Amino acid sequence: MQLSLLVILPFVTALAILCCRGLKQVRTVAALGAALQLLISLALLQHFWQQRASGNTAPMLFEYTTPWYAPLHINYHIGIDGISLSMILLTAFVVLAGVLVSWKMERLNKEYFFLLTLLSVGAYGFFISLDLFTLFFFLELAVIPKFMLIGIWGSGKKEYSAMKLALMLMMGSALVLVALLGIYFHTHSFDMMAVMMPPETQKIFFPFAFVGFGVFSALFPFHTWVPDGHSSAPTAASMFLAGISMKLGGYGCLRVATILMPEAAHYYSWIIILLSAIAILYGAFATMMQTDLKYINAYSSVSHCGFVLLGIGMLTRTAITGAVMQMVSHGLMTALFFACIGMIYDRTHTRQVAQLGGLLKVMPFISTIFVLAGLCSLGLPGLSGFAAEVTVFMGSWTNTDAFYRICTIVACASIVVTAVYILRAVGKVIMGPVSNPQFTTLTDASWNEKLAVGLLMIGILVIGVTPFLLTDLIHYGG
Repeated sequence: MQLSLLVILPFVTALAILCCRGLKQVRTVAALGAALQLLISLALLQHFWQQRASGNTAPMLFEYTTPWYAPLHINYHIGIDGISLSMILLTAFVVLAGVLVSWKMERLNKEYFFLLTLLSVGAYGFFISLDLFTLFFFLELAVIPKFMLIGIWGSGKKEYSAMKLALMLMMGSALVLVALLGIYFHTHSFDMMAVMMPPETQKIFFPFAFVGFGVFSALFPFHTWVPDGHSSAPTAASMFLAGISMKLGGYGCLRVATILMPEAAHYYSWIIILLSAIAILYGAFATMMQTDLKYINAYSSVSHCGFVLLGIGMLTRTAITGAVMQMVSHGLMTALFFACIGMIYDRTHTRQVAQLGGLLKVMPFISTIFVLAGLCSLGLPGLSGFAAEVTVFMGSWTNTDAFYRICTIVACASIVVTAVYILRAVGKVIMGPVSNPQFTTLTDASWNEKLAVGLLMIGILVIGVTPFLLTDLIHYGG
């Protein structure tokens, strides 16, 4: 199957959007393009399983390579395994949900949907790349739409938030570039399937790669762009930032830093685990102090992404499987949470918890989904958050070293804090009497909003009820 369709289709869709006239045409083209991306991703999943069932045990399937710049050995080299396919499916679900949530966007709608679609080009290209230069190109391509979406369509301190996000991610990109150039000059290749470096060289460039990608994934203490960026972004952009963009960092930490430099990963693992445990606990306690719904979800994302880096740092098969599961679970869950927050804000014109209350009476559908997103966040069994976090904990506990187990216990303890802030927020926002008489006339979710959250809930429930479907897929990632 031609993997390039995952890049070509959204790119063509973005160009088609620029040729549209009127909101109706723009959103129709954007929705059709996003729906086709999801169908192609599902077809890719089926074809992937067929190849594995037929006995194809190649590390990467559907590989394709062609030279970009032969003198420097830069190639357009693509392929997928179970890990990258999981990320592709996540991207497809969040992209379509984001388009549907933005259905009534009227201000500069053509440019808005163009940037949303362009963001998906960078994400798909990043996840299928097997050439380090190509991977870096798509990573940078995904940064531009984030900056513009926040700066133009954002709210609050949008200019400050957009600039802070851009500067922080540029710093991360600079560190990644140093690592990639170091790998190239020591191996004379950007090919991820051929890179082999001695342990001492790995120890030099591993910190650049891991910290660089870690900035994208809210690695402590480089997480400060996350709350501001998420809180100022429009709803769909928040869904993309937390659901997809932060996963670029986690995927890069695993695929580039850890897999390409395994000896260095073991050498620095204790630092990764320490920073991850701090992020998990700090993010949870910081969330308790927030009064804005978007800030609550943003700081909780810092905590939840800490589980991703914790699983990677533990370097056991089960823990890494849990880390990938957490990336998928958090992508779906946080996109769902931001979608619900956006729906509430569009109707009540506030995100302040103290100003909300009794919404279950007037918006039962939105309130129900809001509760389910919260329960997934706190790790309720039957939802994806539980399956992912338990897998990380089980994989982490297999390390018998006392330091590793203490960090695992600290990470587990954060679940209690998570339950406190989630249940408190849910209780104040949707329970009790209606806090504002004007809220009694509010409308519930429209058809497009129901379809958007329905797609995300399907993914959450499938992973929560049948986690083996995802774990089996991930195991084919090596």
